[in-house]
Amino acid sequence: MKRFLSFFTIGIFLGILFIKSEVISWYRIYEMFRFESFHMYGIIGTAVISGILIIAYLKRRGIKTIDGNPISLPETPLNWKRHLLAGTIFGLGWALVGACPGPIFALLGAGKGIFVVVLSGALLGAIAYGKVEKRDKGICG
Repeated sequence: MKRFLSFFTIGIFLGILFIKSEVISWYRIYEMFRFESFHMYGIIGTAVISGILIIAYLKRRGIKTIDGNPISLPETPLNWKRHLLAGTIFGLGWALVGACPGPIFALLGAGKGIFVVVLSGALLGAIAYGKVEKRDKGICG
């Protein structure tokens, strides 16, 4: 229950943050893909840099996960063909729909019911990825 409450609280906080910072705004996403505004790039860049600094701090201090395990990130081998294909599919979906996976839930919470369709598509994509990944090398092996 403690874990659920932690995740629920973080989810509520992020949902409010996404709405207030206009990350869920289709207009802001449209601006980003047309290179007309720095708004989204600034938010994404801040998130990446914050993540790097927070993980480095947690590792340096020896802070453990909720389960008591040391924090570790698995090494992922670089596969240009696979990563470019995956990034292209993700980017096209993001550009066409106007939302990436995180804000889908914030949009649903904000009353945008049509995003149930988007969530369904995202879940189907995740299931398809799981099926392809199980074949070891996938389609881009």
